[in-house]
Amino acid sequence: MASITGKRLSLHRSLEDQQHQNDALKSRFAQLQHLANMGTASYMIAHEINNLLTPLRNYATLALNNPDDKALAEKALQRVVRNCERASKITESMLAIANGQTQEKKEARLLTLVEEIFTCLCRDFAKDGITVETCIAQDLTVWAVPVQIQQVLMNLILNARDAMLPHGGVLTIKATERSDAVEIEVTDTGDGIEPADLKNIFGSFFTTKTGKNSPSEYSGSGLGLAFCKKIIDGHDGLISVESKVSQGSKFKITLPKPQSGNS
Repeated sequence: MASITGKRLSLHRSLEDQQHQNDALKSRFAQLQHLANMGTASYMIAHEINNLLTPLRNYATLALNNPDDKALAEKALQRVVRNCERASKITESMLAIANGQTQEKKEARLLTLVEEIFTCLCRDFAKDGITVETCIAQDLTVWAVPVQIQQVLMNLILNARDAMLPHGGVLTIKATERSDAVEIEVTDTGDGIEPADLKNIFGSFFTTKTGKNSPSEYSGSGLGLAFCKKIIDGHDGLISVESKVSQGSKFKITLPKPQSGNS
């Protein structure tokens, strides 16, 4: 009997020791996960801010090179301020996502969001032989965190542009409204994506741009599409892609409408 009791006590102490070790490992894992989130957030912020730096520089240079044209300089500086404000919102948004915070969704006019993106990009796509076709109803709205949806669309638009360089092509941004959702399509007539790459296209750090020349000499970090998926998942939406080599790609986003009483 004493032997059985002793074995039980020994087993109990062993279980307690293992529980303490398990708790310590969980605590350590939580700390490492927080550091990983912050590291990823820093990388993603750098990726997104990089998309705004070129137009910021161009607007500032335009103002400096035309000091006597006050109207032009003022317009350029106003756009610099607007882009700086947008960069600040993007930073806040991405940090909130990395920290698991929920941001407030609201009704936003989709056409306005798209138009603001092209204002931020500064460079006229026509200069690269790219025709932009926008098929979005004036009154079509989405239920979303506006700056996050703009991040998604900006990434898709820039990827489409890169896919069509240097030969040019057609970029189409189309949106349709259903009873329960809004569907957005971003289509290009560029290089397309290899079939073997399609299954990995939304994975973190996966990129098809390695070694490819782009206007910014930026080879791609593999975070743009991964973050797009993270944002759309956070909106309870879906993002998918269809692509054929040498024929182009179509990215499709589905954003659900708020249920009655949840808006």
